[in-house]
Amino acid sequence: MPITGTTTRAVNGLTARWAGVSSGGTVFSAAGVWPLLAFLADGAQGAARAELAAAVGLPAEECAGAARELLGAVADVRGLEPALGLWTARTLEPREEWAAGLPVDAHGVLSGDPDADQRELDTWAVKRTGGLIERMPVEVRRDTELVLASALALRTTWQRPFEACPVRPSAGPWQGRTLRGLNRRSVRLDRVGVAAVPGGRVTEAKVLGDDGVDVHLLLGDEHMTPGQVLEAGVSVLGGACTVLRGALLPYGPAGPGLRVEERPCAGPQPPTLELTTVAFEVRAHHDLLRLHGVFGLSAARDAGQGHFPGISASPLAVGAARQSVLARFDALGFEAAAVTAVAAAPGGAPPTPRHTSTVVTAAFDRPFGFLAVHRETRLVLTAGWVAEPG
Repeated sequence: MPITGTTTRAVNGLTARWAGVSSGGTVFSAAGVWPLLAFLADGAQGAARAELAAAVGLPAEECAGAARELLGAVADVRGLEPALGLWTARTLEPREEWAAGLPVDAHGVLSGDPDADQRELDTWAVKRTGGLIERMPVEVRRDTELVLASALALRTTWQRPFEACPVRPSAGPWQGRTLRGLNRRSVRLDRVGVAAVPGGRVTEAKVLGDDGVDVHLLLGDEHMTPGQVLEAGVSVLGGACTVLRGALLPYGPAGPGLRVEERPCAGPQPPTLELTTVAFEVRAHHDLLRLHGVFGLSAARDAGQGHFPGISASPLAVGAARQSVLARFDALGFEAAAVTAVAAAPGGAPPTPRHTSTVVTAAFDRPFGFLAVHRETRLVLTAGWVAEPG
């Protein structure tokens, strides 16, 4: 089942809104949160249903179908492993029509022993992410009635690997430090470009994976915030802003970290792109209820009443919602994993040359953003900001 443009725009819209409230070194996966919000919207009523549908970006009656579409489509992407799990207390009976919309074999039972249940859910998180995430981000308590969780694990190798080399920035926040740098040359100038957005300019460099998932590196003007840079990257994906690609860039400083120049060479050479960046590993843990407005969970937090009659006859409210994420970028490839969970509680100097060649140099040697993107649909799988390099 392919991912429709409507679903991609909805998920990427949540990515952009989350990016807009992010700061500092972080990584997050709206693609991991979105299907959970969609299934919750399908079973909600009243204000909770309206808020969740708005966060998902679709009418409530379309949310569950779109969530199934997303999970089914990404399962077909090589190198990408999605999973969804539901655990309910023995005394809670999910409505058959709602549970039937979840993946087969997704439903488990909470024993009532918090320690044993926590171990089971932690084991699920480890297994579903290949060990990248070691714990379920929510805590199982005695009054936990329901846990709905998603896992997303991504591993890709570069079509052309980088060469490891030390990088010592001469300016910016990383000035004077020796970093674990990565460098490679290419004749594909279209892999880099500059987008002009309301907040400034953003340089985008695409690093292609061998399985249809790419990582887009994003470097903004120095005054831009992480949120502005990441939002600009999502806008580029959606075609909302114009990008001037490498072959059309003017000589001289052409964008943040970007320069075009003529260099002497011994013989005729095609124009080349020299990309320098740094290896990085970013981990983050997010409390989604602190950003309840972004995720449509404001009304659903109210334990004074039940909000999900379409899920169960038992009154339920959202007691916890968290995500744990890891992203790692090195010379050979990229890997990322996210586990998201919602827990419901009861309601209430050479020889003289004769030739020259055009060289485009792109240097990501100060804090920058990244998007892991499914090439075919332009769906953002993970997004983040590198404040501290390797």
